[in-house]
Amino acid sequence: MTQQDIQLIAFYLPQYHPIPENDEWWGKGFTEWTNVAQAKPLFQGHYQPHIPADLGFYDLRLEESRIAQAELAREYGIHGFCYYHYWFNGKMILERPFNEVLASGKPDFPFCLCWANENWTRAWDGRSGENLLQQHYTIEDDIAHIRWLVKAFRDERYIRVDDKPLFLVYRASYLPDPLGTTNIWREEAMKAGIGDIFLARVESMGGEYDTDPVKTGFDAAVEFQPRWRDLGKPMRRGLLERMLAAIGVGQHYLLHRFYDYGTIVQRMINEKVSDYRRFSCVCPQWDNTPRRKEDGVILLNSTPESYGSWLEAAIKKTINAGNPILFINAWNEWAEGNHLEPCQKWGLGYLEATRNILQKYT
Repeated sequence: MTQQDIQLIAFYLPQYHPIPENDEWWGKGFTEWTNVAQAKPLFQGHYQPHIPADLGFYDLRLEESRIAQAELAREYGIHGFCYYHYWFNGKMILERPFNEVLASGKPDFPFCLCWANENWTRAWDGRSGENLLQQHYTIEDDIAHIRWLVKAFRDERYIRVDDKPLFLVYRASYLPDPLGTTNIWREEAMKAGIGDIFLARVESMGGEYDTDPVKTGFDAAVEFQPRWRDLGKPMRRGLLERMLAAIGVGQHYLLHRFYDYGTIVQRMINEKVSDYRRFSCVCPQWDNTPRRKEDGVILLNSTPESYGSWLEAAIKKTINAGNPILFINAWNEWAEGNHLEPCQKWGLGYLEATRNILQKYT
């Protein structure tokens, strides 16, 4: 492959419009912006809340908002979006933005899908045992699911790898019979005239690491960043902070885990190359305390420059591996403090770093 072949694909969250289910579970009008706007700094110098700049608090029911996102992404070198796709045995949720993209042909911007196949729970407010929507895996559902997906695969904007439509599964280890499921998907895609499909499992949690994806019917793996198992030990809290927490002041130091972004970047840069096909991934920032009142993860000290160093190393690794794509997590995960979209603190800094690094290799 040539350097010009590298395509940056950004994960894309569609939860920026109200839906009846979220109204019922979290309160009338709930969207991702609800958590974002309510966030507060937990300590001096803590960057919260993350407030959007150029694109504002958009509503993804509006075609104009979706077009503006794509135009901005294209301007700064992003090749396409990987939309999270929520399918629960035929029931879809948060589907409106992508369905309208598919039906309207706008924006004219490449995309692929990632099946976010986790159960929906109340993990955000500490009641993770309460299921709101649950997955049930059956042969019949595998068939129904792929027959719906074929509609997206036919779209000329759909991203392909090795001339095959690219489809990601977020938690492949949850599939009770992954070989059976992937075989059904391939057979149904062939019957529909799509041809073979390119299946990638996302290495999001421990169950997705270290095994050759081919053994479970997948063509490749996709890194997910941050790599939870590779974060190392949290940063030590100072004695003063622990003493204050003991008397009820500054309890956040005990409720959440802190890591240094630069240390994580260096660890990822030094990581050995996988012995199976894996697409690299980087993340610009991370702070999910707006979503989690306890056990949040904060990567401290991220800057566009440190992100750019990681992106450059990942591009070099991608070129050396002969892979066509590299993932960025994420375009717009605002409640996880994880976004390329411009914010009021950094402006276009992370997008400019993306374009500047990419231009060195094209």
